[in-house]
Amino acid sequence: MLKKFLPLLPVLLLAGCTSTTFTRLTPNTQPRNANNLYPVEVAFNTTQQSLRLDKLQPYVLVNGQPLPLRPVPLVRNRWEGLVPVAPGATTASYRFKFDYLYDNFGTAPKPSSVSSKIYTLKVVDP
Repeated sequence: MLKKFLPLLPVLLLAGCTSTTFTRLTPNTQPRNANNLYPVEVAFNTTQQSLRLDKLQPYVLVNGQPLPLRPVPLVRNRWEGLVPVAPGATTASYRFKFDYLYDNFGTAPKPSSVSSKIYTLKVVDP
């Protein structure tokens, strides 16, 4: 009987997997500006059906400091924010982080989070 189900094992294991992707929608390089704040935008997509979208808290982390992201008007799953870069600095590293709640069978929703890889923004003089 085990031999009948063995070929199905990889399919059964993959059926429970979720996928989350971050797509950075801003360029790697931006011209220096007077206020030292640079826009960043990300598309956040997940196949996790238990994730509660109404409890999503998106951030951009710069030097460990969380800065809020806001939803892009009229576009689903896209978020925007500002990354500060010190005057005279030529780069800044940042990552996106999304805190959320997810539904769990038989208990209250549980907290979790997911983070993107680290991105580098280059600031160039015009």
